[in-house]
Amino acid sequence: MKKFLIIFIFITGIILGSNNYPIVLIHGFLGWGPDEMGGYKYWGGKNDIADLLRQEGHTVFEVSVGPVSSNWDRAIEAYTQLKGGQVDYGKAHSEKFGLIQKPEGKTYDGLYPRWDENHPVHIIGHSMGGQTARTLQYLLANLIYEDKESEILEKSPLLGQENLKWIHSITTISTPHNGTTMAELVTSTFSFVQYFVGLAGVVGTQFYDFDLEQWNLKRKKDESWSSYVTRMRTHQAWETKNISSWDASLDGAKEMNNYAVVSADIFYFSILTSITEKNADNYFHSPMPGSPLLIRVRAKILGSKVGYWHDGTKTDTTWYENDGLVNTCSMAGPTTGTNGPDPITPLVEKDLLIPGQWYTIGPLKINHWNIIGHKLILDGLSDTALNLYKSHSLRLKNLPIF
Repeated sequence: MKKFLIIFIFITGIILGSNNYPIVLIHGFLGWGPDEMGGYKYWGGKNDIADLLRQEGHTVFEVSVGPVSSNWDRAIEAYTQLKGGQVDYGKAHSEKFGLIQKPEGKTYDGLYPRWDENHPVHIIGHSMGGQTARTLQYLLANLIYEDKESEILEKSPLLGQENLKWIHSITTISTPHNGTTMAELVTSTFSFVQYFVGLAGVVGTQFYDFDLEQWNLKRKKDESWSSYVTRMRTHQAWETKNISSWDASLDGAKEMNNYAVVSADIFYFSILTSITEKNADNYFHSPMPGSPLLIRVRAKILGSKVGYWHDGTKTDTTWYENDGLVNTCSMAGPTTGTNGPDPITPLVEKDLLIPGQWYTIGPLKINHWNIIGHKLILDGLSDTALNLYKSHSLRLKNLPIF
């Protein structure tokens, strides 16, 4: 069967040639959109990856989703920003977590209103953005019920109907598909605070928003940055499973892997990053020389940290390699969950690519933020990252249509 599928795709690829589908960029945890942060780009820092790809002839859209929101909420926001309309988190989901189902003001004209099965997209997600892309795929392809017992469907065009073949490929960069052993540290200790202090110092606080209207959390007029961060950080949302810290945890990612499985209609790529090396005298990993101090501290913690699932199972030594925020082994593709691991194989340039499995690229020796153009002090896009985006966008354009 697999041999037949390969032959079929090869023939249709020759007949139909390459595609010209748009690329959609989804940022990760603590990220921001192209119109925020005073021109300092999430995708590129002082450079602009989206614009660089447009200069190469690609159509590129960037969405701005909740920086600390759950993947469910972020996926719905991404859909609505692309397609247009009123954000609708779903009746059942909103009632379960006490959300405002349709927050006032969260309406969009649509970056790509013609998006459908005849006009699909390529999605590239960095960090948690990769999980968001997979959640969006799930929501598009499945019927979501506001009352499953009565078989009453949700009323939104995303949740209440099947939207198949709207995504042609998903590419994840430094994504914690199986969670990260850093998850609780990111949101509860020094790194969380330090990161926001850095953001505030770059461009001023008025350009960044947590986008948590569904939780009825908005920045008040003349409210200080520190007060806003404190209210957000102590909000009841963090005690639920509808928040980023749960989705990035080992158990949260495993729960997601139970339902967000690969589709036979979609091409998958995962780009792995790492800045650590195995110690000579033990199985732990240490950061490579030259890494920025803040990255080096996190990399060292992850390089010896053991993670645990709720059943008591713990991570093995393969989890020590990391990029300063995410364990490298978790980036390859989903391997936990009740369905077992997704098909995962290294990308070989001359091989014929087929949908329904993950192709891994790397690990590239670059940290979690440098891969998107953030060098903490000397901001800019490295040649390694620039060449990666150029070559991979061309790879996506050359994927067969079937």
